[in-house]
Amino acid sequence: MTEQEIAARLAAYDSCTISDALDQLGLPGAVIGLQPMTMPGQRIAGRAMTVKLGPPRDGLPKRHLGAGAIMAAAVGDVIVVEHGRSDVSGWGGLLSRGAVRKGIAAVIVDGGCRDVDESRDLGLPVFARAAVPITARGRIAEHDFACAVTIGGVTVQPGDFLVADGSGVVFVAMGDVEQVLAAASRIAAREALMARDIDAGEPIGDVMGADYEDMLKMETSR
Repeated sequence: MTEQEIAARLAAYDSCTISDALDQLGLPGAVIGLQPMTMPGQRIAGRAMTVKLGPPRDGLPKRHLGAGAIMAAAVGDVIVVEHGRSDVSGWGGLLSRGAVRKGIAAVIVDGGCRDVDESRDLGLPVFARAAVPITARGRIAEHDFACAVTIGGVTVQPGDFLVADGSGVVFVAMGDVEQVLAAASRIAAREALMARDIDAGEPIGDVMGADYEDMLKMETSR
C-alpha cells in the first residue's frame, strides 16, 4: 500500500476502534489528554512528521521551531510535536499558516499551543493539551525534527501513522499497520451488528452479553 492508501484506510475507523485493535494485539499507541483545539468533529489520519522541543541550550540549530518539519513534510502528513509543557506554546499561527500552505493535514502538540483562533480560521486541525497565549521565544527551542519522539509515553517514529478525532489520538507504528487494520475491520464489523440489533429493539443487556459476543463471532465468520 502507498502512504496515501494507508491513511485512507485508517481514516475509515475512529480512534476508539483503532485503540481497541491495538489493545487486542497487545500494542501501545493510544495517548491520553490530547484534544482538538480547532475543527471539532473532524477525523484526521496521516503519516507523522516529528518535531522534538526542549529547553534552550548551546549548540542547537538556529531555526524556528517547527519550520524544518513543515519544509520536509509531504502533502497529507501530520506534524507531531514532542513538547512536554502546557504553560508555553509549542505551536503558533504563522506555523499553521505555513503548514496549510504546504498541505499538512493536521498538527499534534503534546503540550500547549497558541493562536487557536487563527488556526481555526485557516481550517487546520490542531490537537494539543492546552491553549495558551505565552510565546516559546526564550523558553523553548527545537532540538531536532524527523526523529523519534515521545508523545504521552508513546514512542513515535517519523513515518508512523495516526488517527485523531474527538476521543483522542492513537498512533500506529508503520510495521503494525496491516495487522491493526485487519483487527479494526473485525471490530468495526462486530460493533455494526451490535448497533443494528440495538436499533432493532434487542435488549442492551443481551447485546452486550458474552453469549451474544460468541453469536456475533459466528455471524461475522460466515
